[in-house]
Amino acid sequence: MHQVWEIAGTVFGFIWNNLVFLNLFFSIVVVFFQRKDPKTVWGWLLVLYFIPIVGFVFYLLIGTDMYKQKMFRVKEVEDKLNEAIRQQENQLKSKKLHENDLELQGFSDLVMYNLNTNGAVLTDTNDVDIITDGEAKFDALIEDISQAKEFIHIQYYIFKNDVVFERLKDALLKKASEGVEIRILYDAMGCRTMRKSIWKKLNKAGIETAEFFPALFGRFQLRVNYRNHRKIVVIDNKVAYVGGFNVAKEYVGLDPKFGYWRDTHLRIRGDGILGLELRFLLDWNYAAKQNLFAEQKYMSGFEPACRDMCDMQIIYSGPDTSLQPIRDNYVRLINKAKEKICIQTPYFIPDESMLTALLIAIRSGVEVNLMIPCKPDHPFVYWATYSYMGELAMAGANCYIYNDGFLHAKGIIVDDRVFSYGTANMDIRSFALNFEVNALIYDSKKAKEMSKRFAEDVLKCTQITKNMYASRNLWLRIKEQVSRLLSPIL
Repeated sequence: MHQVWEIAGTVFGFIWNNLVFLNLFFSIVVVFFQRKDPKTVWGWLLVLYFIPIVGFVFYLLIGTDMYKQKMFRVKEVEDKLNEAIRQQENQLKSKKLHENDLELQGFSDLVMYNLNTNGAVLTDTNDVDIITDGEAKFDALIEDISQAKEFIHIQYYIFKNDVVFERLKDALLKKASEGVEIRILYDAMGCRTMRKSIWKKLNKAGIETAEFFPALFGRFQLRVNYRNHRKIVVIDNKVAYVGGFNVAKEYVGLDPKFGYWRDTHLRIRGDGILGLELRFLLDWNYAAKQNLFAEQKYMSGFEPACRDMCDMQIIYSGPDTSLQPIRDNYVRLINKAKEKICIQTPYFIPDESMLTALLIAIRSGVEVNLMIPCKPDHPFVYWATYSYMGELAMAGANCYIYNDGFLHAKGIIVDDRVFSYGTANMDIRSFALNFEVNALIYDSKKAKEMSKRFAEDVLKCTQITKNMYASRNLWLRIKEQVSRLLSPIL
């Protein structure tokens, strides 16, 4: 034991005596060997300066880049989609697509961008139900599961072993006993509290499960970044879900810490389900090492909706590409706004392009409305959010703090004509580090319905005026400034 302490002392002494040189070496690694945004680089350099050595360990855990552009590509899918993409590109170039569809007027360039960057085919036979209450969401989901005949594909960032999971599990076990194929994809970080035995019991009942980016040593996660934040359910290609709700009791308002949980989920019927099923299959193939595209039934059977048809593209983003498609969609929508922008998000840490676009919109006479929660579930992120919100308030935006529980809805509505809601927050982490999915819907009737929900939420908010923000106390200003300095790496 004495020798161990001697060796430990020698190592510590070496590190202490060479701290400057070691930190310089680590700084060089950060600056020259990782292609990052300059603000992110400076954020990490600050961490290295104030927390030598330990800061570099944090960097290894959550800071390193991963661009594996072919990580989720499957040749069969690309071949099938390319023809549809080329057809829509030709229609857009000839102006036939938006001439025949009034909802698309002014947005053909955005449709083209999503075709080129995401392979996001535009579908126009969709019906969308907007769900903002957790109980209502799970009631609808359980009912749809009970109607399943062939397969159920489920993907959530968070599962917790509580009453909500038990209810879902019971419904799935019943369908598994009837011979319905069921697959559950979960993220290792988001489900770190779930015991492996729970998944094994489901496997024994015939339900397949797969883990995204599993931990290397038990529950110890070496990768904090690059989490699969998507929430997708597809049932028989007849109905699908996407949005902000996960599977845990807080999402139905049963956690006293958060109170009522205000979120937004979309229940979709129609050809738009294709994009969600494709995304699930790609993620499943990567995590489970299976090629489900060999089964024709998973890429067929989509039926047009029978009421309230609307245009839709399913868009994705993630660290498997150097692009940031969802961020780019937000920026393009902001730039296109003529009258009004409404944004809801639990975390508002925009990059420079998005912040600049919003400030330009405000100064151009566009009504900009931003709504964030009143309760911080991640303190540094919340105070950075508050800082950016304050900047918009001082520029003339209408900024609201939601008081009726926790606001977890994530999306943007523009001019009551188009909206994008899904799993992506308005922050750098969602833009570049997490795997996300949104539904972009071009439909004035549904957009107005979403705006009505926003207006109802405003009645449960406190508006942060210029005077209120300017009179905040010194301690709050300090928390904001420290958090904002760290915002590129939060």
